[in-house]
Amino acid sequence: MTTTGVPPEREERDERKDRRAWLREHSELGVCVMLLALGAVVLTDALTMDVEITQRGPVGPKTVPVAVGIGLLLVSVLLAVDVLRGGRGEAEGGEDVDLSEPADWRTVLLLAGVFLATAVLIEPVGFPVAGALLFWGAAYALGSRAVHRDPLIAAGLSLVTYAVFNNLLGVPLPGGPLMGVL
Repeated sequence: MTTTGVPPEREERDERKDRRAWLREHSELGVCVMLLALGAVVLTDALTMDVEITQRGPVGPKTVPVAVGIGLLLVSVLLAVDVLRGGRGEAEGGEDVDLSEPADWRTVLLLAGVFLATAVLIEPVGFPVAGALLFWGAAYALGSRAVHRDPLIAAGLSLVTYAVFNNLLGVPLPGGPLMGVL
């Protein structure tokens, strides 16, 4: 027994519950930690960039990354102070998410699989085919079951995206074996 008359096991259990409750009430501190880490990475990368000394004007290639890194660090500290003072983020008025319902893991896993398949297939089969699979797979994972329409729309979107990036914007995307034929 402790001086309060409560067994030590129960007192320890109560302390853990209190700690968990405090963390749950201040869960936005996780965002602060993420922003702090991201800011540190961006700032470290910016300051260790290997840049030629010759530059035109007062603003060099390090300026924007350093400003973004400092901004991320500042926002993380200000947000942490706000959360610790009792500030809470409010849900948007248009959100219709029911937090009492469980997550739809089937959809999440299907989307993750589609993204992973696209990353693996983009080099061997090219962007037009991998992009079509990405668009069709995402539509399927999100509930569309129009089996005749979806693949055609996905192929069209993929070809248009490929043409815009490759030809108009000058961003080369892997064409794959089909681009030699077309």
